[in-house]
Amino acid sequence: MQNLPGNFRYALRQFWLSPVFTVAAVLTLALGIGGTTAIFTLIHAVMLRSLPVSDPGRLYRVGEGDECCVEGGPQDRWGMFSFPLYQRLKAETPEFEEVTAFQAGRWRLSVRRQGVESAARPLRAEYVTGSYFSTLGVRAFGGRVFTTDDDKPAAPPVAVLSHRVWQTAYASDTSVVGSTFVAEGHPLTVIGVAPAGFFGETLESDPPDIWVPLQQEPLINAERSLLHQPVSAWLRMIGRLRPGASIDGMALRLTGLLRQWLQNDSGYPANFMPDVIRMLPKQVVEVIPAGAGVAVMKEEYGRSLQILLTVCGLVLLIACANVANLLLARGVARRAQTAVRLAVGATPWQIVRQALTESVLLAVGGGIVGLLVAMAAARLLLSLAFHSSHFLPISTTPSLMVLAFAFGLALVTGIIFGAVPAWIATRTDPAEALRGAGRGTTDHSSFVRKALLVVQATLSVVLVAGATMLARSLNKLEHQDFGYQVEGRVVVDMNNPPASYTQPKLAALYRQFEEELNGLPGVQGSGLALYNPLTDNWGELVMVAGHPAAKLNEEAGASWDRVSVNYLQNFGMPILRGRMFTLADNETTAPVAIVNEAFVKRFFKSGENPLDQHFGLDLPEYAGTFRIVGVVRDAKFAG
Repeated sequence: MQNLPGNFRYALRQFWLSPVFTVAAVLTLALGIGGTTAIFTLIHAVMLRSLPVSDPGRLYRVGEGDECCVEGGPQDRWGMFSFPLYQRLKAETPEFEEVTAFQAGRWRLSVRRQGVESAARPLRAEYVTGSYFSTLGVRAFGGRVFTTDDDKPAAPPVAVLSHRVWQTAYASDTSVVGSTFVAEGHPLTVIGVAPAGFFGETLESDPPDIWVPLQQEPLINAERSLLHQPVSAWLRMIGRLRPGASIDGMALRLTGLLRQWLQNDSGYPANFMPDVIRMLPKQVVEVIPAGAGVAVMKEEYGRSLQILLTVCGLVLLIACANVANLLLARGVARRAQTAVRLAVGATPWQIVRQALTESVLLAVGGGIVGLLVAMAAARLLLSLAFHSSHFLPISTTPSLMVLAFAFGLALVTGIIFGAVPAWIATRTDPAEALRGAGRGTTDHSSFVRKALLVVQATLSVVLVAGATMLARSLNKLEHQDFGYQVEGRVVVDMNNPPASYTQPKLAALYRQFEEELNGLPGVQGSGLALYNPLTDNWGELVMVAGHPAAKLNEEAGASWDRVSVNYLQNFGMPILRGRMFTLADNETTAPVAIVNEAFVKRFFKSGENPLDQHFGLDLPEYAGTFRIVGVVRDAKFAG
C-alpha cells in the first residue's frame, strides 16, 4: 500500500504524456458507463425506489395490476374495487393498522381560487379516503392533511394541494392554506399542502395536483358520480400492516369475501348472475407489497428497461474490449520500459499493480464523464418516452445508489479491461526486450488483440442486427394503416365542463367552440370527441334488439365514443354502408350510431343487414336505444 501514491503519480504522468490515448480511452469508457448508468438511473426510479413515506415496508396493496380507470364486471385478478366492496373488504382486514382507498385514474377539475383568480385552471384531481395520508405515512408541508372526519357526507368540503402546484401555480403563497377554491362550481377549503417529493401513491406522468375526500365526489361529479355504484370498480386499496402482524392467509380470506359479495351483494342485474356465478372460481384477490406504491410504470416499462440495460451492457463490453486493445498496443510500445523495471528489481506483482492502477484511473475518469453522459441520456430518454407530459416526477440527478453503481461499475470495468494487459506485461523477458526482441510477449499480445477484435465484432454484429430489426419495426409502426388520416390532424385536449352545466348549455358551448375553431386560419375542419385517438376509452356490453341476451364476457363488449357531426369526415373515414351523422341527429331526435366492420361481424350473422337495427349498452331493456345508420371501416382508436 505504501507504493500506491507513487503508482498514482506515475499513472497520471503517463496519461499526461499520452493525451490522445487518454482522451480516447476516457471518452470510450464514458459512453459505455454513461449509457449503462442512465438506464440504471431509470430502473432505480421506476423499479427499485420506495415511496417517500414513513416505514414503506409495512405497506401492502390489496389487489394487483395497473388497470385504469373504471371496470364494469368481474376482473379475474382484481386490482380495482367499488366503494361498497372496499368497505366490505376493509372490515375484514384486522391485520392492517389503517386502510385507504384511492382513485385508480385522474380526473381534471376546473379549479379557481375565490377572490383572487378570475379564470379557472385545470388541475388533476385524485379522490381518496380520509385515511389516505395517515395510512401512507405522509405529513403536511403546510397546514394539515385529511382525517377520517373530513371524509364524511356532512363534512365541510376540503382539499389538499400538491407541493409542486403550490409552488408553480400559486408562487408558494402561504395564504393558500385556509383559502377557498371553487372546483366545478363547488367551494372547497384548502387545508394543507403535501410535502415536497410526494406525488401520490403511483409513479406516473402528470401526478395529482389536488386531493379531495371521496365523499365529495358525488357533490362535484353529480350524475356522473361513481361512489355508490356497486358495479363500478374504480378504487385501489392499500393497507398499513400492524407491527408483528402477518399477511399469511389474508389473500385467501379476501378472495372468499369477494366471491361471496359478487354472488350476493354486487348489484349485477339478475340476468347476469348466472354468468357471474360461472366466473366465480376465477375471481381472486392478491395481497402484495406496496412500499414502492402502485407499480404502473414498472408494469409498463420494466421489461423495456431491462432490455435496454442488457444492450448498454453489451456496449460497455465493446468499450472495454476497445480500451483493452489500446492498452495492449501501448504495452507493446512500452515493453522496453517494462523490461528495465523488471531488470532493476521490480516484481511482476508491482508491474501488474501499476497496470491495474492505470486502467482503474482511466475507468474512474470515464465514470466521472459518464455520469454527465448518464444525466443527459436519461433526460433524453424521458423526453422521448413522455414527450406529451407536462411533468414527470423522475429525477435524473444521480442518487447515492446510482453514484455507488457508477463507481462500482467503473472499478469493475477498470479491472476487466486492465487485467489482460497487466498479465501480458509480466510475460516480458528483460533481456529480449532490451535487445528489441520480445517475440513471445508480442505473440501473446497479438493473439489477445485478435481475440478482442473478434469479441468486439461479434457483439457489434449482435447490436447492429437488433438495431436493424428495431428500426424495421418502428418503420412499420410509423407507416401502419390506422384506418384514418393522421397527416395534418392535431388533437386539442379540453377540460371537463363543470357538472353544473345543463345539457342545452353544454351543447351550445361545444357548438360555439367548434364554430370558432373552424374559423381559425388554416383550419379546414374540426370535430369533437369524448376520447382522444389511441387512448383508452369506455367499453360496455352490447345488447342487440331481437338477439339473445349477451353473455358477460369480452366477446360481448364493444368500445364506444361520442363524437360530433363532422368528426369521422375530418378523420378521413369513408362510409361503407348507410350514411354519416347529420345536423338532424341531435338531442331532439332518436339516438343513432355508426358502427365499424368488426362490430357487424361480432354481433350480426353473415349476410344480415345491420342498417336500421337497434342495440343498447349493458342491460337488455336498453337494447333498442341506438339505431344503426352507417358502417365505416375498422380503425385503430384504442391505445
